[in-house]
Amino acid sequence: MKSVRLARTVFVVAALVVVAALAGCSSSGSSFTGTWGSSAAGQPNLTIKDDGTFSGTDGCNALSGKGTISGGTFTFGPFASTQVHCEGVNPWLNLAHTATVDGNTLTVYKNGGAKIGTLEKQ
Repeated sequence: MKSVRLARTVFVVAALVVVAALAGCSSSGSSFTGTWGSSAAGQPNLTIKDDGTFSGTDGCNALSGKGTISGGTFTFGPFASTQVHCEGVNPWLNLAHTATVDGNTLTVYKNGGAKIGTLEKQ
């Protein structure tokens, strides 16, 4: 009887250790994951998911695609975008090549590394 109880206790403790170890391996997403920018009309916004897919608007044109995260840099892969001309909207987000995060600010760079804009986390 004592050996069954001891075996059961060892099993429960081992199971708890495994669950705790697996919980430590779970990912809560990267610093890039979330929605950035404003949802106001004519303003850019971007949503990045854990798998690197992104979608949003430059304030006029919808865009979507898939990027990659390496270290502290998000690299925009090829993306689709509408090409509507909207008076008074700067379509800078359509030039996105990479991005970095500092706190609640996503800084976007074009090919060549020049900063083209920032979006605040919603």
